[in-house]
Amino acid sequence: MSRDYAISGKTIFITGAARGIGAAAARRLHQRGARVALVGLEPELLRELADELGTGAAWFEADVTDAEAMARAVAGTVDKFGGIDVVIANAGVLHIGSVAESLPHQFERTLDVNLMGVWRTLRATLPQVIARQGYILNVASVAALGHGPLMGAYAASKAAVDALSDSLRIELGPSGARVGCAYFGAIDTDLVQGSRVHPAMAALETLAPRFLGAEIPLSEAADVIEDGIRRRAARIWAPRWVGLFLLLRGIAQPVMEWRVRGSPGLASALDLARPDSNGTENQDDRLGTAANVRARRRKA
Repeated sequence: MSRDYAISGKTIFITGAARGIGAAAARRLHQRGARVALVGLEPELLRELADELGTGAAWFEADVTDAEAMARAVAGTVDKFGGIDVVIANAGVLHIGSVAESLPHQFERTLDVNLMGVWRTLRATLPQVIARQGYILNVASVAALGHGPLMGAYAASKAAVDALSDSLRIELGPSGARVGCAYFGAIDTDLVQGSRVHPAMAALETLAPRFLGAEIPLSEAADVIEDGIRRRAARIWAPRWVGLFLLLRGIAQPVMEWRVRGSPGLASALDLARPDSNGTENQDDRLGTAANVRARRRKA
């Protein structure tokens, strides 16, 4: 598909915009002439970003688990900018823990934000996007394609976003609106950096090939998001090797299970992930592992 969908002049609604991929995408797209609605949980960060961007940026404090708050954010965006052309459903959290022993409220929070939050975002914004024959980009993860230990809720939610995107893409075909799904590996975000503070994840990293954990800068995520919007692409990804996972998803999972099963490192990681271990004290109930980075910055 040619890159013929202009970004300049479009209104782009971004959840999880306070930091990470959402903030990087907002900066890039605003630079390209878009108006951006910044939606998230952290008003001080949203305000700072909106002030940095200036004209053509507005912020709305809203939790994607709150349908009424999302409706207000959409209404506020429409009132200010006249409509919504593109939606980036990016908000997400990660809580580390086994399926058997995760704290229930953290497991449920991950599913509620990462899956149901995407659905609530879609329900609130789809009338606008359909009316303008725009574009939806749901942010999944490479975890949607390969499902590792201690990330059951996260992997399940991202796999569900992958499936939800496929169904919605077919449903919106006749409308002229388009749907994409983003599959990101390790990006230099607070979520990724925070997860590495957890000793269980450190133990698991010794079991995986190095390229899987090699972080790429936020600018590369912004690159593929910009390109994906211009093409209204069905699937985008970064780093490049994630594309191979998309092609070989039926093979990658059995290989990963074979590599990890029975490993002493797995047993150690499971033990370190128990709720009563010392590695979980900074797993914020709302922000998940990203709180680890925030706490370290405050101490510094």
